[in-house]
Amino acid sequence: MNSKIRAEKVRVVGDNVEVGIYPIKKALAIAEEQELDLVEISPKADPPVCKVMDYKKFLYEQKKREKALKAKASKVVIKEIRFGPQTDDHDYEFKKKHAEKFLKDGAKLKAFVFFKGRSIVFKEQGQILLLRLAQDLEEFGKVEQMPKLEGKRMTMFIAPKK
Repeated sequence: MNSKIRAEKVRVVGDNVEVGIYPIKKALAIAEEQELDLVEISPKADPPVCKVMDYKKFLYEQKKREKALKAKASKVVIKEIRFGPQTDDHDYEFKKKHAEKFLKDGAKLKAFVFFKGRSIVFKEQGQILLLRLAQDLEEFGKVEQMPKLEGKRMTMFIAPKK
């Protein structure tokens, strides 16, 4: 930027500037005349390309663009639904409706069966329950991870369909 540019001659571009190759002193004078900065854009070119612009404004615009891109980036939301190994049909239907809503809203779903105390002997019932849920939610999402037992929980992940 400005006096830190080492090249003898530079190609000058920018608004209100006649594009051309100038000695560095002349290029700096053109930038100073407009009360702007001379910024080296591509140092590898022959001769290096410099642009006449307001550097602070350029940095501000760049940060603003990055912030907008970051805001648009989708954040993955994971919603959890907890079942017991002997979950009743009414409770199951109620929780299934919530799961449908979560998947429609674009959130991932983590469905798990929690085994308390000696209920771990009903592992098969828990697995059947989760597979039934996966089958019922087939039109709203696809299974990302099949039911897997981790300690006292059997967990399954469902991702929403686009």
